[in-house]
Amino acid sequence: MLNFRLDGKNALVTGAARGLGRAIADGLADSGATVYGTSRDTAAAQAISERYGTPALLLDVTQSKDTRRFAETLIETSGGIDLLVNNAGVNVPKPALDLTADDWDTVFDTNLRGTFFLSTAVARHWISAGTPGAIVNIASQAGIVAIEERAAYGTSKAGLIHLTKVLALEWASAGIRVNAVAPTFVRTELTASTLNRPDWAADLLSRIPIGRFGEPEDIAGAVAFLLSDAASMITGHTLTIDGGYTIR
Repeated sequence: MLNFRLDGKNALVTGAARGLGRAIADGLADSGATVYGTSRDTAAAQAISERYGTPALLLDVTQSKDTRRFAETLIETSGGIDLLVNNAGVNVPKPALDLTADDWDTVFDTNLRGTFFLSTAVARHWISAGTPGAIVNIASQAGIVAIEERAAYGTSKAGLIHLTKVLALEWASAGIRVNAVAPTFVRTELTASTLNRPDWAADLLSRIPIGRFGEPEDIAGAVAFLLSDAASMITGHTLTIDGGYTIR
């Protein structure tokens, strides 16, 4: 029998308060993991704590100077983190000519820089302790194909897909697997401004052969699989969950 369960594992999920992050955290909990979820907002962090029965964790992944200390404290107090999901992300959907330097930095500081420094903080502990681990990064189909009004977002996600490969290569010998998922448009708060525009929604839906937008649960199952022992031979891979959007 393949082992899809995560019993006895401690999982850290960034941006777990709502939408995709909450669905992923729920999926990991349903698979047996103890979930530690983060948020930048105090009330949201408390809600996550109550949902999963773990401490409230405030984390702004853009503050890289605090990330290593956060990881060290959590690892010490939790008894260790086995799994990491880099879900926290932002988008500033604008035409390229309207993007400002601040818009660009906002997207990259969260989606790429934040993911890198949290991953290295956790992996540093795994390597020092001689323990294996698994990471899943939440990328996007926008990192694979060009999508309008996604210059900063798509470029950050393309960088994240490549970062996934580099970290997988460097850390494989330490027993650390690093993978990513690249969803299509998923119905969450982050995509509401796009999918609530009838003209945009109809055009985007016409590009998805399966004929529907994604739901958060579609992504949660893939993340749980990639973190499980059933995926023990998979590393450096980006799994597209796009209903066929990137086929053509």
